Amino acid sequence: MRKYLLPENGNFYKANLHCHTTVSDGRWTPEEIADLYRRHGYSVVAFTDHNIIIPHPELRTDDFLPLSGYEININSPGYPKKDSKTCHVCFVALDDEDPEQPVFTSSYLKAATLENEPKVKRDRTKPEYIRTYDADCINDIIRIGRENRFFVTYNHPSWSREDYSDYMNYHGMNAMEIVNYGTISMGYNDYNDRVYDDMLRGGERIFCIAADDNHNKKPEDDPNFDSCGGWTMIKAEKLEYRAVTSALEAGNFYASMGPEIKALWYEDGVVHIECSPAAKINLICSTRYAKRRAMVDTPLTKAEFKILPDYKWFRIDVVDEAGNHANTNAFFTDDFTFPVEE
Repeated sequence: MRKYLLPENGNFYKANLHCHTTVSDGRWTPEEIADLYRRHGYSVVAFTDHNIIIPHPELRTDDFLPLSGYEININSPGYPKKDSKTCHVCFVALDDEDPEQPVFTSSYLKAATLENEPKVKRDRTKPEYIRTYDADCINDIIRIGRENRFFVTYNHPSWSREDYSDYMNYHGMNAMEIVNYGTISMGYNDYNDRVYDDMLRGGERIFCIAADDNHNKKPEDDPNFDSCGGWTMIKAEKLEYRAVTSALEAGNFYASMGPEIKALWYEDGVVHIECSPAAKINLICSTRYAKRRAMVDTPLTKAEFKILPDYKWFRIDVVDEAGNHANTNAFFTDDFTFPVEE
């Protein structure tokens, strides 16, 4: 029986799930950001300014959906020295209403965010959240986000100077950034496929997204412009807030810097993928038995791979001739039925 790993029905919506504006330290206004992304074919942007949540329902149109969110940073002692560490996570509100902000810490607010703080919906009778750079605090923040109905992502470990000894202690997020294009445009190695695999092998059952983390400090014609370089393609029934965030919760999306994944399904022990023209299509799994299909004379537009029951999980990486990647989420084989071997 065919099992669709991306829904058979619905529409793909191009999304940036990590974005900064003049509400915090971005250079462009929310209105300018909405115009930019609509011009580049995006239907969804999560506005995730630093440490305060300011919804932008005024930007909603028939073809553009703003999601409400914010980015939380937890800094090590000595930050912002360049050799210090920090951990950043994004909260994206799952419900289409003015969300109340948990995890408020006024000492983390800069000039622009201080100016906008009076607009934040929060319980001002509660004490502020005390942040400490350790796994217990970071996991508590992730827990609070999930319990308050936010989609929680772990962001740009390379720029943050975090490594295996750090991120393997973080648990319970919905997803991690396999691509953070904003930091890539600065020269950091934030194509984080190895980090994703580490987390999966460590037991996390999480998704992967691609996002810009744009601040727009360079002009649009600059080769290091930090927008529109990494995106998440969400397949949802319609361009409505809860339909899109329900698709996020279900993992009905893939992460891309260029290639398109058009269809993905499993049937009789084999996973099938259809995609835009590709130079390579890779199967990555929990074991040492990765597999590759590579173009010979013409680009690939489909591939299939046998899935073995002893894989704990698998995912697919599509690479175009320019070296750009599209990554599926990981799929866990205890959710699959395998044919009986005769």
